[in-house]
Amino acid sequence: MSTHLSPTELVALVERYFAAVDRMDLEATLACFEPEASFQIATFDTLYQGRDTGIRQMFERLNTRYTRVWHGQFDHVVQPNGRVASQFRVENTLLDGSVRVKNNCNFFSVRADRFVAVQVYMSGDNSLG
Repeated sequence: MSTHLSPTELVALVERYFAAVDRMDLEATLACFEPEASFQIATFDTLYQGRDTGIRQMFERLNTRYTRVWHGQFDHVVQPNGRVASQFRVENTLLDGSVRVKNNCNFFSVRADRFVAVQVYMSGDNSLG
């Protein structure tokens, strides 16, 4: 991967992405991805291809499945080649009001200033499937 972003800017991109997901702002979420990006949920052997197709559909399902999503308590590790590993807590509020808590780790690969690949390792059920 090749990026001109500094480590601080890479972390800001990751946190901007999670903030958009938490607002359920589909367009702002997708704006963080390259058109040909891939999104893999490694713990469930699931792969979504393309920002405007597979990744869009995955986030559309997420936004109808929960009334609230929250990501926080981040611990980021940045590599100089445009890669970021992020460990964090997730709270998903279901339509019935119950909350599912997860502890996840994502690996982001950045080209220029957007994600070209994301790999997700999540505890519990597949909230993105």
